[in-house]
Amino acid sequence: MGEQPPEDQDGSAAGPLTCYRHAGRETGIRCTRCERPICTDCMIEASVGFHCPECVREGSGTGHHPAASRPRTLAGGRIAADPRLVTKILIGVNLAVFVAVLVSERSRFPLVDDLLLFGRAYTGDPSGGLEGVAEGQWYRLVTSMFLHQEVWHIAFNMLGLWWLGGPLEAALGRARYLALYLLSGLAGSALTYWIADPAQGSLGASGAVFGLLGATAVLMRRMNYDMRPVIALLVVNLIFTFNPWGAIAWQAHVGGLVAGALIAVAMVHAPRERRNLVQYGACALVLVVVVVVVLIRTAALT
Repeated sequence: MGEQPPEDQDGSAAGPLTCYRHAGRETGIRCTRCERPICTDCMIEASVGFHCPECVREGSGTGHHPAASRPRTLAGGRIAADPRLVTKILIGVNLAVFVAVLVSERSRFPLVDDLLLFGRAYTGDPSGGLEGVAEGQWYRLVTSMFLHQEVWHIAFNMLGLWWLGGPLEAALGRARYLALYLLSGLAGSALTYWIADPAQGSLGASGAVFGLLGATAVLMRRMNYDMRPVIALLVVNLIFTFNPWGAIAWQAHVGGLVAGALIAVAMVHAPRERRNLVQYGACALVLVVVVVVVLIRTAALT
């Protein structure tokens, strides 16, 4: 008599595990208490392994402080009712700036000139004087992160933000995810300011999106997921970044990618007992590097 195929805990034949709360989401993670399969949106880090939301709620009457049983993300953030809220807000800000730029182009004072990232140059009438980050307009390092001019440009960036941002926001928590996004974008802007021609303009959220791509690779490695899809996506994006026929600010892509990966390593690999120190320390370190790079470049240009 032949052997019966192995069965999962729910009695079904063995196959790819799917989250018990989100049908169709494959996962290799199980709750260490009830052994039900859970996805990254549902898993809550415990002292050993991960727990599902139901087991965490059932453990709230164990005599520990309520905060000890409060659901937390992989990186220690709070579980949110809407795990994509910050991602939606960021997309909304990008779209709002895009519309404002389009409307302003019909006027005598295009908004893009006030938001564009460049080091030091004359804009418009030379009698108006020099402008740029080196002239004290540091805000351009931030505003350029939300600036697009072409429909295809914002379409690709917002699709990337939606696809990559949602899972990361769920895994890291809102505050950590927002810090990752902003610091990745700033790192991309700083590297562009440092290396690019000071009169060359740069715009777009590509640096921040590449930061999310680097963080996604780190998270997938942490979860022992198949790395081939994210590696393929990264290779394709790098090919487009360094293509010889397009005027792409590769500095923003590289700066955002490196910063996003480094911050994500601190977010998902920090020891639990020193989690906040490591995570916020890594964010502070990246910010300090950005400021130092900007100061050095400004001194060189002025």
